[in-house]
Amino acid sequence: MQITLEAVEKVMELTGVDYAGAKEALVKADGNVDEAVKLITPGAQEGNDKVKETVEKIKAKVKEGNVDKVQISKDGEIVLSLPVNIGIIGGIVGLAAAPWAFIAASIATLGFGCKVEIVKKDGSTDEIV
Repeated sequence: MQITLEAVEKVMELTGVDYAGAKEALVKADGNVDEAVKLITPGAQEGNDKVKETVEKIKAKVKEGNVDKVQISKDGEIVLSLPVNIGIIGGIVGLAAAPWAFIAASIATLGFGCKVEIVKKDGSTDEIV
């Protein structure tokens, strides 16, 4: 097992821990950066999986068509409303595909008590999260 400075720096960057914490996690994980990150932030992988799942649900709804916008609400108030066109424009100019989907999924799934809805062109909504 060899723990490199690059590995320690990567764990520090991904988790925000100090040098000693990153190195300790790498020792426990036999030098594996991914395993060290999981040791430091045990709920992070579950959160990432939930975000990915939500993004996939949003993408599927958009592919079905008739979607006007992605909307995030909390306690009945709309916090963020993103037109689907933003995702299309983002794809054209080379940004990550469907950035609005990632934003919406991240906010809703990371414990802010928000819900994500797809607003169709006829005004009806489908709740995603």
